Amino acid sequence: MKFGSDGRLHAINPEAGFFGVLPGTSMSTNANAIRTLYANCIYTNCALTDEGDVWWEGLTRQPPAHLIDWTGQDWAPGSDKPAAHANARFTAPASQDPAIAPDWEDPAGVPIDAIMFGGRRTSVVPLVREGFDWEHGVFLGSIMSSEMTAAAFGTIGKLRFDPFAMLPFCGYNMADYWGHWLEVGRKPGAKLPRIYLVNWFRRDADGRFMWPGFGENSRVIEWIFGRCSGEDDAVETPIGLMPAPGALDTRGLNVPEADMATLLAVDPAAWVQEAAAIEEHYARFGARLPRQMAARLAQLKAGVAAVGVRSGE
Repeated sequence: MKFGSDGRLHAINPEAGFFGVLPGTSMSTNANAIRTLYANCIYTNCALTDEGDVWWEGLTRQPPAHLIDWTGQDWAPGSDKPAAHANARFTAPASQDPAIAPDWEDPAGVPIDAIMFGGRRTSVVPLVREGFDWEHGVFLGSIMSSEMTAAAFGTIGKLRFDPFAMLPFCGYNMADYWGHWLEVGRKPGAKLPRIYLVNWFRRDADGRFMWPGFGENSRVIEWIFGRCSGEDDAVETPIGLMPAPGALDTRGLNVPEADMATLLAVDPAAWVQEAAAIEEHYARFGARLPRQMAARLAQLKAGVAAVGVRSGE
């Protein structure tokens, strides 16, 4: 990303293609991904059909009667082992995506109105929140976290902070990386994008996803567009700006009101524990931690404590 003559950040995509995890990817969960994978792709750790095609769990409702699994062994439905590795991957040319923008290779880039980060959290973290300002947006990016999956080394389900989704890719101290983002925000005359943190993965007590995800995520993106254009309302909470009542379009969405309330709630007791985890996360960076991040953490703790007092928790 770089600033254009209009004072806005413009971005290009320096990559020629996409890669991603295959299990769970299907026409019902990501139709454009499947339409992209018709040719010129590299697959790893998938199962093979008798016809020489690839297969993975979730691709079809019913698995084929016989497969060669990712280890090279015969496999049939009912096996106690998956046919494809949980972290089976694909890589494909971006040009094959039917939804690719016509100007995706424009060297001038496209202006950026909003930046979205997202973690995979089953509890605590709400569906969407907006940073109060650029600095607070950097704070949100710095505390992004997920429960571990097969795509990351570690204990599955354990909380893992992955700031800006850059932990595996940042070639220098992450605290200095946050400092770079803060410096970008100090450019005179800059028209900075809004920063959002989303979480599509909240579950209820029975382990059921509360938000339908996939195409319905466009409802959240619509609210973000509305925020950028000044049309949609938000309410201020200790953790960020969240959709005001009725601002998120839920018409025709089969999500109970109680679930929507939970998806957009701030639980003071849970956020006290979350703040403690963030403090431990920040402690790793010692004196290199930007003072603005420490101040924002203190602001979060004070705000959550005030909500807890008002609610009697």
